[in-house]
Amino acid sequence: MAEVIDGKSVAEDVVQKVKALTSELSAKGATRPGLAVVIVGEDPASQVYVASKSRTAKECGFHSLQHTLPAETTEAELLKTIGDLNADLSVHGILVQLPLPGHIDAGKVIQTIAPEKDVDGFHFINVGKLGTGELETAFVPCTPAGSMLLIERVRGKDLSGLNAVVVGRSNIVGKPMANLLLAANCTVTVAHSRTKDLPALARTADILVAAVGRPEMVKGDWVKPGATVVDVGINRIPAPEKGEGRSRLVGDVAYAEAAKAAGAITPVPGGVGPMTIAMLMANTVASAYLAAGLKRPSF
Repeated sequence: MAEVIDGKSVAEDVVQKVKALTSELSAKGATRPGLAVVIVGEDPASQVYVASKSRTAKECGFHSLQHTLPAETTEAELLKTIGDLNADLSVHGILVQLPLPGHIDAGKVIQTIAPEKDVDGFHFINVGKLGTGELETAFVPCTPAGSMLLIERVRGKDLSGLNAVVVGRSNIVGKPMANLLLAANCTVTVAHSRTKDLPALARTADILVAAVGRPEMVKGDWVKPGATVVDVGINRIPAPEKGEGRSRLVGDVAYAEAAKAAGAITPVPGGVGPMTIAMLMANTVASAYLAAGLKRPSF
């Protein structure tokens, strides 16, 4: 059976390092890291995510701000809030929780965030930096950044010559994941819904990343023996065995099958998921170091 990659443990290591870096920043007389989270409306899932992010920020010793705006907030009002946060020297990271209400252009809002405070890594400047390999100053989207850290825990930082297949081409996970693997000298293929003979392609991968949002799509016989499998998916499916109306979480990989072939694999839950908030904290503390004219810390 494959080594189970413990995302909870790695995420806790990242958070502990962020705490130490925050203390170090304070000792140097610099402003402590500030993270501002903006949420518009009452979406229950968003409320849970925002509460978790704010709680972790406080745990890390950050200056934590939360702007909760009513659903009827206009686009202009939201843009003004972001402009105020861009100008606030105590804020190093700005996160606008998605989805936004339909009357607000999410793309326009994201591009209004100052690139040096875009700790989600969605601004075109950060996307461009990642795409051209300028990783020293780029902010990388948190889920692929966390996935990369998990891969490095298994394979080490030198991934030269390994074949990587990323199943999924989203701007949030698939494309940035491919760029990170390219920067680490992998040979990378990005697969998607129109890829011909996807199972055969997947079997060429030393590193297989699944990020398609389709429950258990990647089967065990898609996995090259000894491959590192990173499952970014999180899907809720019916679980009648637990009782009527019950459900359970699964990834994009058929875990029980894939674990028999893989060398290492992330579980769902407990794999990539915990890494996302941890890397948000890492990006925020990195922004604070850069703002203070200090060398960006690595993770």
